[in-house]
Amino acid sequence: MTTTGHPHIHCLVTEGGEDGEGTFHRVAELQDSLLAEYFKREVFALLLGEELISPEIVEMIASWRHSGFSVHSKVKASTKKEAERVGKYMIRPLLSLERLSFSEREGQVCYRYGKEAEDEERMDYLEFIARVTPHIPDKGQVMVRYFGLCANAHRGKVGKSEEDEHLLLIIEEECPRIPHRGWAAMIRKVYEVGPLLCPKCGGKMRVIAFITEFSVVDRIINHLKLTFVAEKPPPTHLPYQEVLMAAEAPAEYFS
Repeated sequence: MTTTGHPHIHCLVTEGGEDGEGTFHRVAELQDSLLAEYFKREVFALLLGEELISPEIVEMIASWRHSGFSVHSKVKASTKKEAERVGKYMIRPLLSLERLSFSEREGQVCYRYGKEAEDEERMDYLEFIARVTPHIPDKGQVMVRYFGLCANAHRGKVGKSEEDEHLLLIIEEECPRIPHRGWAAMIRKVYEVGPLLCPKCGGKMRVIAFITEFSVVDRIINHLKLTFVAEKPPPTHLPYQEVLMAAEAPAEYFS
């Protein structure tokens, strides 16, 4: 439980879609940044259409470096068992009764959110009621919706079809993978040196391989007769805040 919750939506989606001929096209990778931008536009359009927000506020939020909209699509389900586990997580209740306790003498509700003794939160029972009741759905409110191939209309259509469902073709779409360069951003942050810039011509280099065996690295250095002298020695100590900022580099540095 948190005092300031962040609204979010859980979606269980296929990695692709079906065309008009019934062929399923699978994409190699979903780009979270593009999905987040599309999600942001749709939310703003809905709020503007309902006159719940002004265009000035939308323009202001859109100008922020971090608008607060994000998409996380790294959780994969490759088997039926994994899909069922993800599905159960998506529709799990807000609270676990096993983690909840009440002290009648103190009039406080205790909720344990971790394994350690200090991983718990205590609050007045009236505050607990006030924080839980907004999450109770209205009578008849639909909490789970199905779209696309999972929609009831589509499943009914497939059930009436005489075609064998096992004849569904699956085509792998070639989608260029965006390389992660978080390490380069952190090196620039700490040492103020661009590791992907050529020291001779200043052009941009690209990684073609990673060599992790020290013996191989030493043989290459000795063969090329290379010597390395750091223009700027590494700092002997970094404040905690600098380390935290380097570890939490913005998303655009990683893609």
